Amino acid sequence: MRRVVFNQKGGVGKSTITCNLAAIAAHRGRRTLVIDLDHQGNSSRYLLGAAADGEHAEAAGAAGFFEATLKFSVREVGVDQFIVPTPWPNLSLMPAGPALDELHSKLESRYKIFKLHKALEAVADDYDEIWIDTPPALNFYTRSALIAAQGCLIPFDCDDFSRRALYGLMESVQEIQADHNPDLLVEGIVVNQFQPRASLPQRTVQELVDEGLPVLQPYLSASVKIKESHEQARPMIEFDPRHKVTLEFEALYDTLTQPKPSAKARGKRAR
Repeated sequence: MRRVVFNQKGGVGKSTITCNLAAIAAHRGRRTLVIDLDHQGNSSRYLLGAAADGEHAEAAGAAGFFEATLKFSVREVGVDQFIVPTPWPNLSLMPAGPALDELHSKLESRYKIFKLHKALEAVADDYDEIWIDTPPALNFYTRSALIAAQGCLIPFDCDDFSRRALYGLMESVQEIQADHNPDLLVEGIVVNQFQPRASLPQRTVQELVDEGLPVLQPYLSASVKIKESHEQARPMIEFDPRHKVTLEFEALYDTLTQPKPSAKARGKRAR
């Protein structure tokens, strides 16, 4: 299963959600790959710590992969040489680097938008799960990820600005689905930084539910432990496996991995 975590708004928890769900998959014995397409490299630092600022960020990584696609070759560019191990068993990473920002215009102008999809199809038997973290923009890298993915998660941080942007996000995903990737499924909205005792988050999320939007359970609580896990470069399942937020991530992962109908099957039922 290939999943992309997407939101055009920054600071909504894309990297945190990506890395923690991927780490849970790996912890359960699933061969898991994280692909970091945000040049800021938050997922890379979360999983590699200080090592993310070394050679991994350039030679081996997403920038190296996309730079290779700009060079003519009769063979498709593979991803294996651009992937590095993390400290956690079963968890690998294609790290991000600053060069991603520099490459963006070249990749867009030469229409390399399908290269990631082809590369991930080629390694489908090597990984049980692939998680893709995206930049806070609907740019070349985000579109590449949406075309390459089978499932899409949209983080939501319980404020009015996020709610207003949500409808546009859903439309963007649906456009990619219609034009390039009919198998792409919006698996749901991940409620992040939820404060159950505050009235605004409760009301805002309930309005989404009432509108029939695919809001996933459970909601992820706000906790300083998340920031501590960032600082220690240890996903929550490794940092504090019994913490409330860790258990919420595990329950969310269980929700995502329950059998669900394909996009084609849902379309047939709708008719």
